[in-house]
Amino acid sequence: MGRTFLQPNHKPPSSLVVALVYEGLCTFEFGIAVEVFGLERPEMGPDWYQFAVAASDVGPMRAAGGVRVVADGDLDLFLKAGTIVIPGWKHIDAPVPEELVEALRLAHRRGTRILSICSGVFVLAAAGLLDDKKATTHWRYTDALAARYPNVRVTPDVLYVDEGDVLTSAGSAAGLDLCLHLVRRDFGAAAANSVARRLVVQPHRDGGQAQFIESAVPSVHESARLGPLLDHIRTNLAARHSLDDLANRVGMSKRTLIRRFDAATGTSPTRWLLEARVAKARELLEDTDMSIDLVAENVGFGSGGLLRHHFRQLLATTPAAYKQAFGKRKRHDKVAE
Repeated sequence: MGRTFLQPNHKPPSSLVVALVYEGLCTFEFGIAVEVFGLERPEMGPDWYQFAVAASDVGPMRAAGGVRVVADGDLDLFLKAGTIVIPGWKHIDAPVPEELVEALRLAHRRGTRILSICSGVFVLAAAGLLDDKKATTHWRYTDALAARYPNVRVTPDVLYVDEGDVLTSAGSAAGLDLCLHLVRRDFGAAAANSVARRLVVQPHRDGGQAQFIESAVPSVHESARLGPLLDHIRTNLAARHSLDDLANRVGMSKRTLIRRFDAATGTSPTRWLLEARVAKARELLEDTDMSIDLVAENVGFGSGGLLRHHFRQLLATTPAAYKQAFGKRKRHDKVAE
């Protein structure tokens, strides 16, 4: 299982996000980029993202589903971008034009961040931007990526990988998790949560979460019991939650709870609780003046030392370093509900 590495020092050269379009465009993946980066959000203030569309093919292009797409410009737009999004690719076996490869390399050398969703990772790999770096893609394509590009450190069982200036996501909806992660990285938890609320999606799924869950949609009966349990834990993170207590709360044995929790969420109750506590700690470090020890107490870790341990394990940083990098965002202290 991979980790999501925080890279607070990789700031984009501009607020412009440029999404690539091409003949055969992956419509859903492109829609993710538009929803997160391309909509007007006046509540976010004047520093929010700008958005443009760059074409690698000439003329109107047909996207998946038959929609016709007209771009704002050609690949020269990459030179103005702070972030480039590659929303999938025509096919994993489709060649990547040399003009696109060179445009991406030039933008990368100039400090532009480049993000791929699903099969878009094959474009980044063809440009050599993933050599000696971790990357992921849809679970159906990880073997092909590893075989075709042996210099890429393919991480198959994660939702997304953040290598600072190059970011990759697994299939389709995992691109939404990665885009929200980037919003969180740039503007903090409050902004990311606000966008997630508008999209009616979970505000944060850690990049290390498994792509494939055996039973992604639990039965109505299980949802009726596990859903309220998750809500209870989230609203009572400071409390002690033993497996015995959780099992008794939903009327299951510990063994049954562990099995059904894993089938529904892809992880164990203990791991889920740990990640929920760390996520809440991140919000408190960003949005409040609480001390490290007080944050630890509020999320159920009890001591600053235990909070520091889990931050190092999950985020490869310390609470103090995180607070210094992300705490009390001046531009977005208040985000509209």
